[in-house]
Amino acid sequence: MPLKSTFGAGSASGFGAGGGVSPYDVNFLVIAGGGGGGGQGGGGAGAGGYRNSFSTESSGGGGSSETSLTFSQGTTYTITVGGGGTAGSGGALGVTGSDSVISGSDITTITSNGGGGGGHWLGVGGLSGGSGGGGGKDGGSSGSGTANQGFNGGTSTGGGGYGSAGGGGASAVGVNGFASENSGDGGNGLSSSITGSSVTRAGGAGGGANAIASANKNGIGGTGGGGKGGANNDAATAGSTNTGSGGGGGAQAALKTGGAGGSGVVILRMPTGNYSGTTTGSPTVSTSGSDTILTFNASGSYTS
Repeated sequence: MPLKSTFGAGSASGFGAGGGVSPYDVNFLVIAGGGGGGGQGGGGAGAGGYRNSFSTESSGGGGSSETSLTFSQGTTYTITVGGGGTAGSGGALGVTGSDSVISGSDITTITSNGGGGGGHWLGVGGLSGGSGGGGGKDGGSSGSGTANQGFNGGTSTGGGGYGSAGGGGASAVGVNGFASENSGDGGNGLSSSITGSSVTRAGGAGGGANAIASANKNGIGGTGGGGKGGANNDAATAGSTNTGSGGGGGAQAALKTGGAGGSGVVILRMPTGNYSGTTTGSPTVSTSGSDTILTFNASGSYTS
C-alpha cells in the first residue's frame, strides 16, 4: 500500500472551517463491535475488525496501513458504529458484534467486520469475524479472523478436561486452552495515535474456566480492553466500550454467562482548513497540530 501524507491547515487548499475546497485527504480508524463471550465454559470473544489509514500504522491481522479516503465538498459521509455482541448465557454461543462502516457516494465503502462470538462447553467452536472467537472448553475450534482486520481465536486443544480458549485481537491470536481446565488469554489489541496520543484498542477476551476448582485459571483479556473470562466466584467481564474489544467467556458451572462485547468506534482525521463543521451524531471534535479529529462513539454523519 502507498504511504499517505496528512495535510495541515497551512496547505494551499485550506480556507478555514466551513470553507474547505475539495478534494482532500481524510485518514480513518474504523473498529467494529467486539463479540460476546460464550456461556458455560465459554471461549473468549474476538475483537471487532480494525482498519487504519493513519501515517504508517498497521491495520489488524498484520495488515498494512491503508490508503486514505478522498472527500469531496458538499458530500455527506455516513458513519455507522457497530455495537458489541450479546454474551452467551448457559450453554449458548456468544453473539458476533456488529460492523462499523464509512460510506458515501464517491468513496469505496470501508467496512470493519464485527468480532466473532465465543464458543461454549462440550467443544463448541468460536465464531468467525473481524477477529475470531475462542473455542469452548473440551475441544472447541477457533473462529477465523478477517484478513487485514484481526487474528484467529484460540482452540481448546484437547478433549475432556481442557480449558476454553481466548479470542483473537487486532495484533495477536487468542491463546489456546490448556489441560487441567486452564483457559487461554485474549490476543492483544493495537495502538494508534490518530487522535494525537497513543491509545490501544481491539483486544480479544479471555476464556472461562471450570468454576468448581478454584485452582483453575480463567483467561485474562488482551490489551486494549478485552474482557476477562469467568471462574469459580469470578464473573466474566465485558469488553471495554468504544474499543471494539471482545467479552470474556463464562465459567463452566457457576457464573455461566459470558461478558458482552465492547462497542466500536470510527475516527476521522482531516486538515483543519478543510473541516466543514457539519456533523450529526455528536462526535467528539479535537485537534492535533494542523488537523481536526472527529471521534464517533455512535453512528452519525459528516458533510464535507
